Formats: sequence, C-alpha cells, structure tokens
Amino acid sequence: MIAFMPRPEPAPILVVDDDPKIVALVRAYLERERYRVITAGDGRTAIRAIEEQAPRLVVLDLMLPEVDGIAVIRRTRSMGDIPILVLSARGSTGDRIQGLSEGADDYLPKPFSPAELVARVRTILRRTERDGPDQFRDVHYRLADLDLDAARGLVRVAGREVALSVLELRLLAALLAADGRILSRDQLLDAIHGPGEADVTDRAIDVYVKRLREKLGDNPAAPRYVATARGAGYRAAGPVARDGPA
Repeated sequence: MIAFMPRPEPAPILVVDDDPKIVALVRAYLERERYRVITAGDGRTAIRAIEEQAPRLVVLDLMLPEVDGIAVIRRTRSMGDIPILVLSARGSTGDRIQGLSEGADDYLPKPFSPAELVARVRTILRRTERDGPDQFRDVHYRLADLDLDAARGLVRVAGREVALSVLELRLLAALLAADGRILSRDQLLDAIHGPGEADVTDRAIDVYVKRLREKLGDNPAAPRYVATARGAGYRAAGPVARDGPA
C-alpha cells in the first residue's frame, strides 16, 4: 500500500496593526478567502513572527508601537523577499514613496475597502509566487559582467550572485529584453505588474530602479547596467547578448 504524504500547509499571512478592530476585520476577510492568518500588534512582535514563521506576505501598518513599520520593512528585507503590503493612515505621497523605497510591494491607505485589500493580496501573491520573470522565461541575458538566467531567476555580477525580488527580476529582464530600447515608466509598470493590475504611480518605477541599482552596485552617474533616458524612461546601458527563444 502506497502512503501519501500530506501536502504541507501554506505559510501564513501576517497582519500587523496596533488597532485590534482593524486586525480582526482584515483577518476575517482573509480567512474568508481560505488564507491562514497570524497577527501582531507591534513591530517587535511582528519581526519575531517574520523570523520564526516566514510568512508568505505581510500586511503592515506603518504607525506601530515600540518598532515602527519602516523598521519592520527594513528588517524583513534583510531576511529575504517576503512581499509587503503597507496599510497605513499615512496618506501623503512622501510616506508612500518611503515605504516603497524601503522595499514594500504595494500601499493601501486607510480607510480602505476590505474587498480591495483582499484583491491586492491576491494580486501580490499571484505576482510574487511565479517562478521568476515568466514573460522572459528560458532566456539567458548578458550585459557587461552581469548575467541573468531568467529560467532560474538567478542574477550574477562579476560572478557574484545577487538576490533580487521578483519585481526587481522582472524589471531587469524587461530592460535587458529591450536591448537598449528606451522603455517608458508605464511600459515598465506593465512589464512587472501586468497591465492594470497594480494601483501604483509611475513614480514607483523610479523607486524600483533605485533599489535595483543599489543591489547591482550600479552608479547612476556612470551606469553600466541601467541608464536613465531623461524625461522618457530607462534602458539597458549597453549591448545585450541573449541565448534562448527570440
């Protein structure tokens, strides 16, 4: 008789907010969609939960006691690429851009529609749980000493492996696939999020490019990999070689 191992339970979604009513509301809507949910009421507890349980996504308020949400984002990013949806009463563009620049994947200001929050969660998980930049799968790109193996989602610079998030992989793959052609911010948003899937402004692309350059060690004043086309968008900074399907 063949014994079948039970399928492992998916990692939980972590909801972090110091307002118990919001936590209960978000938890109820997510559990209604069959997601497993854990919660934290402050930043210190949230960091411990992330370290110990490696959630598949974090829904995070910025205004937290003890350790604020920005610090939680930074700590999460130092541990890996767990997607983060910022949920906060801070509604200014500056706070939104700061959250994105620190590594958040999306931002939903309070007050929010629970149905929209569930839709954002579903979109982020669908986007980040794919195996790398799928629209460029089975292609290997080379630009100077940078190599991108899109099939495996691996990036190396001068032989050193660089850990990129799924969004950053898609951004890099889109730029390399264009082979020097300028891509507008809207085109890049479509490449990494999908047309109309994410409610983010084109300014978010500037944040993503900044993070990508930092990880690649690319100097925007003398770019080797990602060049700025002032007023138009971004392009690969040199000729790109590729192996795989055209």
